[in-house]
Amino acid sequence: MRSINDKQKTNPETLSAPSAVPPFRPGAAPIAKIDMKYLVRALLKYNASDLHLKAGRPPLYRINGNVIPLKLPDLAADQIESIIFGVLTESQIEDLNKKRQINLSFVIKDLGRFRCNVYFQLGTVSAAIRTIPLVVPNLDMLGVPPVLKDFCQRPRGLVLITGASGTGKSTTLAAMIQHINENSHVHVLAIEDPIEFVYRDMKASITQREVGSDTLSLQDGLQAGLRQDPDVVVIGELLDREMIQTALTAAETGHLVMSTLHTNSTKSTISRIFDVFPPEFRHQIRIQLASNLIGVVSQQLLMRSDGTGRVPACEVMVKSPIIEEYIRKNEIEAIMDAVANSNNHYKMQTMNQSLMRLVKDGIITLDEALKASDSPDNLRLALSGVTRDEGYELAASHQRPAAKAS
Repeated sequence: MRSINDKQKTNPETLSAPSAVPPFRPGAAPIAKIDMKYLVRALLKYNASDLHLKAGRPPLYRINGNVIPLKLPDLAADQIESIIFGVLTESQIEDLNKKRQINLSFVIKDLGRFRCNVYFQLGTVSAAIRTIPLVVPNLDMLGVPPVLKDFCQRPRGLVLITGASGTGKSTTLAAMIQHINENSHVHVLAIEDPIEFVYRDMKASITQREVGSDTLSLQDGLQAGLRQDPDVVVIGELLDREMIQTALTAAETGHLVMSTLHTNSTKSTISRIFDVFPPEFRHQIRIQLASNLIGVVSQQLLMRSDGTGRVPACEVMVKSPIIEEYIRKNEIEAIMDAVANSNNHYKMQTMNQSLMRLVKDGIITLDEALKASDSPDNLRLALSGVTRDEGYELAASHQRPAAKAS
């Protein structure tokens, strides 16, 4: 899992191999056997978020968003297979050969828990491995907007955490589950592929089901889960139309449902939900979504100005009567205007408003903010104290012909 508060400094071009394996020199004797335990030690040493293994390259580590090779020779296909198969069960190897890709998690004693996607590319086995912190984070540690705590206390409805791959969605969702665990006497059912964070019951009772070992699919686990007396239902990701429909029905029937989507904004999230349904169903879906959507949190991870890690920037939409009406009418652009103008009472914010706050506080640079913004010109104007409408008027005044002297 990619940590939001990484503390790795600026990236080198290559990473030195840990001392357990001697440096590689051309013409030297073959290096001692490299196994997964050795590679994840380096993952932890360099505070990397991800490890990539593929034939023909040395191990690759993602540090603050950049992929850096370890100073080792290129790994052969049989080496990669031996390393990866060393953490798989026989049934997982069988599934891999049948499906050509699998998700799983594994534990290495004294080192931690890791999420892994194993797949074939160019006919050879490859893998992407991500660290899962042993300690479940809390919302205050992550630096996300406080309104997420309010979402956790809602008795029913749908909350979506969205963003591109690697933007900390799973970490934020885990922190929300932990907040519920610490504060509410409820039954939480989490259906994941694979299980990442492992929770210890506090005030809540948390049931964790993993696809493959505990249920055949996310959809099967979700449908069966509604008969297991949950108060809160957590779904790793809403993958398709059936899952979105079941999640909406679960929210409608009195459950708090939390999940993730690979969308980058409130606007694209709502559009994506509408678009997966045939036209004849969309009116009904708009009514369901308008009634049951509590909020959408769209996040990015941005480099801190001092180079010591990354920080979240979050767009937050909270359902209000006007937004409920806009969703029902499919007036998506109007939704974003309502988000921009509802900072105080409903605690909403656009991505640009989040970026502006981070720049003003000196947490990120202006260049980093402009790269992350989907409307950088408006962000630049806002930081200079000019509103969007004023900016349009200013631009128009420069384009008007000058009046002729009499």
